[in-house]
Amino acid sequence: MDYNKLAELLFPDIKENPAGYENQFPARRLPETAKVTRLGPSPTGFIHLGNLYGAFVSERLAHQSNGIFYLRIEDTDDKRYVEGSVKIIIDSLSFFGINFDEGVTESGDRGAYGPYSQSERVEIYQCFAKELVKQGYAYPCFMTSDEIEKIRAEQEANKQNPGIYGKYALCRDFSLEEIKRNIDAGLSYVLRLKSSGSTDIPVQDMRHVSVDDAIRGTLTMPENNQDIVILKANGIPTYHFAHVIDDHLMRTTHVVRGAEWLPSLPIHIELFEKTGFDMPIYCHTGQLMKIDEETGQKRKLSKRHDPELSLDYYRSEGYHPAAMREYMLTLLNSNFEEWHADNPDADIDEFSFTTEKMSTSGALFDLNKLNDVSKDVLVKISAQDLCKFMIDWCREFAPERLSLFEGNEQYWERILDLGRTGDKPRKDLICAKQIFSFISYFFDDYFEVQDKFPENVPAEDIKPILSSYLESYDHNDDQSTWFSKIRAIAEKLNYAAKPKDFKKNPDLYKGHVGDVSTVIRIALMGRAQSPDVWEIQQILGDQRTRSRISAMI
Repeated sequence: MDYNKLAELLFPDIKENPAGYENQFPARRLPETAKVTRLGPSPTGFIHLGNLYGAFVSERLAHQSNGIFYLRIEDTDDKRYVEGSVKIIIDSLSFFGINFDEGVTESGDRGAYGPYSQSERVEIYQCFAKELVKQGYAYPCFMTSDEIEKIRAEQEANKQNPGIYGKYALCRDFSLEEIKRNIDAGLSYVLRLKSSGSTDIPVQDMRHVSVDDAIRGTLTMPENNQDIVILKANGIPTYHFAHVIDDHLMRTTHVVRGAEWLPSLPIHIELFEKTGFDMPIYCHTGQLMKIDEETGQKRKLSKRHDPELSLDYYRSEGYHPAAMREYMLTLLNSNFEEWHADNPDADIDEFSFTTEKMSTSGALFDLNKLNDVSKDVLVKISAQDLCKFMIDWCREFAPERLSLFEGNEQYWERILDLGRTGDKPRKDLICAKQIFSFISYFFDDYFEVQDKFPENVPAEDIKPILSSYLESYDHNDDQSTWFSKIRAIAEKLNYAAKPKDFKKNPDLYKGHVGDVSTVIRIALMGRAQSPDVWEIQQILGDQRTRSRISAMI
């Protein structure tokens, strides 16, 4: 076989050679220890927690080493492409603080190693595919879908590994004349890798290959023996081939991806061997897991069953990016929480992230843990910044509430600062949707009575308590004077002035002062639990405080 003639037959329009692209995309001028990483999502319209998880790993590896982190859009599968999804990817990652040094942006590519969308790099892939053909490492395959299906059925019946290899690679040994005849006849074909792997010996006797994974250590597995497709019939590359070419030419040093790619690793090793490129260091992360509520067992997060897998969930709920970033670090490195406890006031970017501390069995995602982290994070964010965050969230996800914020920022900042100062600040705030629900009683249109009055307070006492409170209320009272009046109301209606007095002698009293103040709290906030009532009244103002008490009476 004259492979040069075959290459020209298959790729008559490809005039560039690999050396030209090597010159166009030279080795990066970076410190020796600098890492070049990438995120390569597909534009399917669905960007998920796994993307964010991998992005955090890649971003930390690059930026901690003064390297480069870039965004590459892997859009070679036009059947899965969703219009507008690239913007969704960029916006979602930007929201969560994932910043790229180069790659695809909404205004075009940024960086010298593009194009960064694979659909714009087809001639590059075909150039390197042509080179593989010249070296006898790839061949055209004219097998029809019916033939492939028949082979698959035979392999299944014989309990053989599925795929095109050995005797099932029907076009592997076609002569140049046969290939030309098929092409002249207009037959469709794909380009397959001519694997060097053995197909007629037991797995244990096959050549094994090894790679050092930055998370999992040394991985050893049987070599690839599949003649996988590297170019589809339309000339577009498969992921296997495209990522090998791109990671080499973009000078990627570390590839972070999920454990689901481990079975494909032998294929990628062979492709790097055949192209003569140095392999990047692979970092195969564990899968994101959760505890199934029904079984109590760990399982993989599912797009079908778990809305929290989608990044849209966190944006629409209004989780602050700082909270998500901190929680992700608790998942990524087992020693982060210990470091954070020892350095509570340090910027979390000062934490030295390392792949050696990553779990290989899977990270356990816990929404309750995220909420706890979020409470700790939000209490450190100023009311002014929280107000701005709430406005931005409303603008995108609750525009009907935007008018409550804009022009009323000082009012909101007072609300958001309730109980968040002092040695033991309240940690009630989780995400934008919950925050609004938590403080909605400050707005008359959203005020509603949610809780029942205390059991110790008979129905006939509600009106006397509130009437007495309204008669004695003075908006200018300090907190001590204000509460002494509530205590006086309690004693007048036979409620203990102190909870401990009621606990000692429950038969002497109807209840205690806490029950009386809860009646007032429910009249004002509609809830039995809230931040300090006196502080809330100072924000509501004299008129609205009196109006709510009167309405309840």
